[in-house]
Amino acid sequence: MKILLFLAEGFEEVEAFTVVDYLRRKNIVVDTIAITDNKEVRGSHNIIVRADKTINEIGDLKDYYGVVIPGGMPGASNLKDDIRVIDIVKEMNESRRLVAAICAGPIVLEKAGIIRGRNITSYPSFNKAFPKSNYIEENVVRDKNIITSRGPALAVDFTIEIIKYLLGDERAEELKQNILYK
Repeated sequence: MKILLFLAEGFEEVEAFTVVDYLRRKNIVVDTIAITDNKEVRGSHNIIVRADKTINEIGDLKDYYGVVIPGGMPGASNLKDDIRVIDIVKEMNESRRLVAAICAGPIVLEKAGIIRGRNITSYPSFNKAFPKSNYIEENVVRDKNIITSRGPALAVDFTIEIIKYLLGDERAEELKQNILYK
């Protein structure tokens, strides 16, 4: 099982790498994807990381079970403004694969036009950015294949919900025990 996780300049490091770390602990392959030709990407707190691939190296999208969009600014805006990212998000949703976004990341889902009438959440200051969605002030919201969450402190809860979606409750509970999550 493989998942895409996009990285754009200004991404929120905690939101991206909590997902990468915990999914990999459950033997889910996570390909971190830079949206430029440079695999080195600077996060919103000046941490420079090296992505696994660039967006042009993804290959066949049918190999992936879903996509994760971290927040952070201007990272989420950079993702929202990239038509290739939008097209991938649309394709994942159309084939009912996982589409997950945290913090400011749901603005990408809004731009892709996939959350109309859907239950979502985001970082609180973005709540007005989703006029055609059912905005819910909960830590993590799952509506069928779409999972959204509010911010960095909730990256663990967000990832646990992704694992529940991909592998089931039992595997999510295993992770919670392994990381001493109460």
